[in-house]
Amino acid sequence: MKIINLNDNNTVLNQYVSELRNVEIQNDRLRFRRNLERIGEIMAYEISKTFDYSTKDVTTPLGTAKVSTPDSEVVISTILRAGLPFHQGFLSYLDYAENAFVSAYRKYKDILKFDIHIEYLASPRIDDKILIITDPMLATGGSMELSYQAMLTKGKPKHIHVAAIIASQASVDHIASIFPEDRTTIWCAAIDPEIDGHSYIVPGLGDAGDLAYGEKE
Repeated sequence: MKIINLNDNNTVLNQYVSELRNVEIQNDRLRFRRNLERIGEIMAYEISKTFDYSTKDVTTPLGTAKVSTPDSEVVISTILRAGLPFHQGFLSYLDYAENAFVSAYRKYKDILKFDIHIEYLASPRIDDKILIITDPMLATGGSMELSYQAMLTKGKPKHIHVAAIIASQASVDHIASIFPEDRTTIWCAAIDPEIDGHSYIVPGLGDAGDLAYGEKE
């Protein structure tokens, strides 16, 4: 299984991650959402390099050009709600892709203990397609695991790309242990060392959904 940490490279992506983390900038919700989207665009570009391609003839006003374009069928699946701007970044670059939406949320038993519930799934068939599951924050990996299991009710994908902005090392290890090793790639913009007692990533950035859309009751 490939685990790709884009933070290892010196690119403008690191500027967007820095602004997402920065307490002096992140409360600008418009900028926060746009930075989620920008990282989605960059990650979509990187993932597109792994697709299958073939050369086609394109007619121009002056002749015919040969262009290598993607042949892979792609489904982009997002975990609501913080995943929406991140998803839009992917869709801006992979505009021919089909889309799936999963509602996964934490149901707390007390202040520290919670279960993860899947409440909603809307998806096309995913048999033999490239499945990209996007979630900005991978803390425990539990939501990603349940979302993947829900997606499997729609078929068996050819390859799975797990895409996150910030992941804990524990979540990366968990996903690597349960997803098919020969058909999964994990993409992260940053991998942080730990999670706290509330299962938030440390240093992380806080609650991405609240920062993007406002606090929930």
